This record gives sequence, structure tokens and C-alpha cells, in this order.
Amino acid sequence: MMLLLIGTALCAGIVVSALLAVHLGDTVSAAISAGMASLFAAITYVVLAAPDVAMTEAAIGSGLTTVIFLYAIRRTAEPAEK
Repeated sequence: MMLLLIGTALCAGIVVSALLAVHLGDTVSAAISAGMASLFAAITYVVLAAPDVAMTEAAIGSGLTTVIFLYAIRRTAEPAEK
């Protein structure tokens, strides 16, 4: 019963983070929300006893992809006028 409750909460976190990533107007906040969805997915994989998939999701999904998105946003942002 407890595993079902934890799994439901984690899946709800994935859905909420994904919806935030789609609906937020700021691209940096959207990229961070997408990274949070991947982090919730990695935790879900740990709960479901798939540690190899969880490590891959944490490293690639929430770590590397978020860093690449933030770097690309920073590089393509228009410079502020002084």
C-alpha cells in the first residue's frame, strides 16, 4: 500500500513538472521544470527497483540535458542594452 502511495506521488510530480515546463513563460524556468520531471522519473525507477535505469535517467535526463538546455539558452539570449 505504501509503495502505491509513493509511486502515485512521484508520478504526480512528473506530470506537474511537465505541465509547468510547457506552461511557464520563462525558458530558463521551463528547462529547470523539465529537469525536475526527469529527476522524478529517476526516483520512480529507484522505487520500482531499476537502479541502472535510474542512474542513466539521473545522469543524462536530469543532469546533462538540463545543463545543455541552460547553456543553449544563455548562448542564444539577446544581450541586454546598457
